[in-house]
Amino acid sequence: MNISEQDFKAIRNWVYRNSRPVDLARWKYHFEAGPVSAVLEALAAYQNEDGGFAHALEADSWNPNTSPIQTANAVEKLLEVHFEDRAHPVVQGILKYLDSGADMEGGSWKNVVESSNGYPHAPWWHTSSNSSARSIFNPTAILTGFILKFSDSGSRLYERGRRIAGELSELFLANPNIEMHPLKCVVTLLDCVAEAGLQEIIPYVELREAATKQITALVHRDAANWSGYSCRPSVFIKSPESPGYEDNADLLHQELDYLLAARNPEGIWNLTWSWAAYEREFAISENWWKSEIIIEKLLLLRAFGKGGTYL
Repeated sequence: MNISEQDFKAIRNWVYRNSRPVDLARWKYHFEAGPVSAVLEALAAYQNEDGGFAHALEADSWNPNTSPIQTANAVEKLLEVHFEDRAHPVVQGILKYLDSGADMEGGSWKNVVESSNGYPHAPWWHTSSNSSARSIFNPTAILTGFILKFSDSGSRLYERGRRIAGELSELFLANPNIEMHPLKCVVTLLDCVAEAGLQEIIPYVELREAATKQITALVHRDAANWSGYSCRPSVFIKSPESPGYEDNADLLHQELDYLLAARNPEGIWNLTWSWAAYEREFAISENWWKSEIIIEKLLLLRAFGKGGTYL
């Protein structure tokens, strides 16, 4: 089963009707040969004067004040479109924020900032939460990967990135049995290190092997458990080159068929989580997230040849 022309048109129409400018620009970049400059222009609207990001770019927190999590979300979007221009103002702004030391605690970036408590947000982004999303790796590993990939190798910030990467490597190798969210952040760090050709600065091979083993341990192997908020293979496996693919290839392809069958009557995918509070704001964020999910799922289907001729 592949995405049909009718499916693609229905999904495209939904995105055009409902998505934010940043997600529409991402859609156009990936599926309509749109310019990467449009993605950067839309992304810049979420960037504060200090260079960090806010304003519900990560749609589960509506805090207008800069936070590391929101900035890491911007980094993930830059990596998604394979952006490479170190001199771009968006990139330079992020580097300025990370170099400032703002929102750091004990040598890593805070997972949650206190100001988020005062704005609509998911419960896991409250400072009192003990969610598994709360971890030293999330978002510090993502931000460290960005530093190593984009900062000047002779700069103070680059040296900070090298130091933190070493510390995170030691922590992970000492206890690789971490949860889904922090492990995703470790994988992003490894991707950035590899793209920058810096494998020698950390025990890259050992880290990738440990990450691959933990991916296999975390993935839910029973499709009956995939309907809720669960650790499916695609959480980590985005292409045949992703860590964990070789050990979980059959399961990943089973998930692809599952995804094609799991769309709602509008032809898109529902969220598998909610806030249980701020009902009006969540209804808006829910739509924002649906565009994110659409792009993620279609890129996955395309990467494994399930997109037909339309992706």
